[in-house]
Amino acid sequence: MKKELKQVVILFAGDSGDGMQLTGTQFTNTSARIGNDISTFPDFPAEIRAPGGTIAGVSGFQLHFGSVEITSPGDGCDVLVAMNAAALIKNSEKIKPNGIIIANSDGFNAKNLKLAKADTNPLEDAKKLYKVYEIDITGQTSECLKDSSLGMKDKGKTKNMFALGFVYWLYNRPLDFTLQFLEQKFAKKPEILEANIKVLKAGYHFGEISDAFTERFEVKSAKMAPGKYRNITGNHALAIGLVAAAKRMGLELFYGGYPITPASDILHFLAKYKNFGVKTFQAEDEIAAMGSVIGASYAGDLAVTASSGPGIALKTEAIGLALMLELPAVIVNVQRGGPSTGLPTKTEQADLLQAVYGRNGEAPVAVLAAKSPKDCFDMAFKACKIAVEHMTPVILLSDGYLGNGSEPWKFPKTEDLEKITIKKPVQREEEQFMPYLRDENGVREWAIPGMPGLEHRVGGLEKQHLTGDVSYNPDNHEFMVKQREAKIDKIKEFIPLVEYEEGDENADVLLLGWGSTYGSIQAAMAKFKEDNISVAHVQLNYINPFPKNLEEILKNHKHVFIPEINQGQLVKIIRDKFLVDAKSITKTKGTPFTANEIYDFVNHFI
Repeated sequence: MKKELKQVVILFAGDSGDGMQLTGTQFTNTSARIGNDISTFPDFPAEIRAPGGTIAGVSGFQLHFGSVEITSPGDGCDVLVAMNAAALIKNSEKIKPNGIIIANSDGFNAKNLKLAKADTNPLEDAKKLYKVYEIDITGQTSECLKDSSLGMKDKGKTKNMFALGFVYWLYNRPLDFTLQFLEQKFAKKPEILEANIKVLKAGYHFGEISDAFTERFEVKSAKMAPGKYRNITGNHALAIGLVAAAKRMGLELFYGGYPITPASDILHFLAKYKNFGVKTFQAEDEIAAMGSVIGASYAGDLAVTASSGPGIALKTEAIGLALMLELPAVIVNVQRGGPSTGLPTKTEQADLLQAVYGRNGEAPVAVLAAKSPKDCFDMAFKACKIAVEHMTPVILLSDGYLGNGSEPWKFPKTEDLEKITIKKPVQREEEQFMPYLRDENGVREWAIPGMPGLEHRVGGLEKQHLTGDVSYNPDNHEFMVKQREAKIDKIKEFIPLVEYEEGDENADVLLLGWGSTYGSIQAAMAKFKEDNISVAHVQLNYINPFPKNLEEILKNHKHVFIPEINQGQLVKIIRDKFLVDAKSITKTKGTPFTANEIYDFVNHFI
C-alpha cells in the first residue's frame, strides 16, 4: 500500500564513522532533484573520531522534506534510522507519536548496550510506542559482500548504503542520483564502487522482497517558482555570493583565513574558484589572516576573511585597524556555541554583542545577518557592496545551523544582481590629494598604491581630518570619531526598509528575529494561524545600522518577543535604542528552536 504524505522528517543517526552525514546528504540531494522543498540540520560530535558506540559519539542528520513550503528541519522526526543503541537513546525524545524506527539490530547487541550504558534494550520499550523495523543491516551488508575481496573494515563502511537504499524504497525515491554520485566519487576505486552500489541496491530490494513491510510512502514535488534550482548549504552559498560580488565590481577576490569549525568550508569552497580570479591564503593564525585581508584591501582587492567566535576575538585589534584606515573588508562569523572552545560543532547566536560592540575605542562597523542557507548568498553580496561603497569593514553573521544546513536555491541571473559602485580617485596633476576628504555620505576615496599623486600616510594612529597625517589634537579626535560613526549610521539610507514576513501592524504580538531563527519562527507562525492568534513576524538582516522604519514597526505592537539562540542579546540593543519593553525568548542548547518552544512561550505569556 502506498500512502501520500505532504511532509516528512527523517533523522539518520549512528556512530560518527557510520556515514550518517553522507547518507543524509544523499537523501537530501535526491529529494531536491525530484522537486521537494527541504531543510536540513546536520549534527555531529566535536571529536574527529568520537568513542564508538557511545552516546557522545552519535552523529545525526535531520532532513525535513515535503510537497509544501518547508522552513525548518522539524521539531521531531517521523522516522529515526538508528544504527546502534546509542543513536536511539540520544534521539528517542525526538520521535513523534506513532513514528517509525528503522533499527540496525546488530547495533543493539550486548557490547553496544554496554557502550551506550543501557541496562535494558531500548528497542523493547520503543516497540510499545512506535512502529519498529528491526533489520540486521550489518549482517545483510556482510552477506551481500561475501564474495568481495574487500577487507572487513571496508565492507563494514558500506552499511550506510543499505540503510539509504531501504529508506529510498520506503519513500519511493529513485537510486539514480546516488548511483551517479558513487560513480564519480569512487571512479578510481572500482572494488569500493561495486561494493557500495551492490549494497545500496540490496537495501532497496530488501524492502520489496520482505513480507514485514506492507506500507510505502510518497511525497510529491513542491510548487516553486520556475527556474533552475540546486540544493545548497549556507557556507557554499556564502562563498558563491562573495565570488559574484567580486565579479560584479570587477575586482579580484582575496580570502585570508585560518581553519576553524564551522567556517572552514568557506575556504575550501573558495579554493575551487581559482578560475574566477579568487586568491585563497591559509595563514598561520587568525591575527595574520586579518592582517593579510587589510593588506589585500589596501592593494585594491575585495578582501574577505571568515572565522567563528574565538577567531573573531583574535582578529579584533586588526578589525579596528581596518576601521581606522577606512578600508573595505568583509569579516564572516559562522557562530558556534561558546565561550572559549565551547561547543565547536553546535550552533549558537551568541556573538551579536561582540559584532556590534566588541572592539576597543569607539569603533562602529556595519553588521549584517543571514536568515537561511540560501540567504547567505544574498547577504554575502550585500556585505561586499556595503563594504566597498561605504569604505568600511562589514561583519556578516551566520552560524553552524545555517552554514551546514541546506535548502533549495534558485540560481540568480547576473543581470538581476545589484550594481556595485567603487569610489576610486582620479589622478590629480596640481592639487594635493586629501585621503580623508569625504563625500555627502561620509565616504572617502579608495586610493590604490602606485597611482602617482595619491601618496598618503596609513597607520593605526588617529588621522588628521582631510590629510590623514597623524594627529593627537583632542578636537580633531572627537571630530573623526563622530565622522566614522556618522558614516556607518548613514548606511541606513541605502538598505531596505523592514517588511513583515507575515502579519501586519494590526497584530497584537510581534515576533522579531534575526539570523537563523527565521525558519523556526515561520514554523511557529503556522501554529499561531491555526489557533487564530494575532501575531506578526519581522526578521532582521541589518543590525548595525537598523533599517529606518524599525522603530515605527516596533511601536505598532502591544507585545514584542525576540527569540534568540543566546541569553538575550538583540533584546538588549532594542531596549537601549528604542525604549521598547521587548521580551526575550532564549535557548542555549546548541540546537535551533523548535516551533513549539516559540509557540508555547508566547501563548503562555499573552
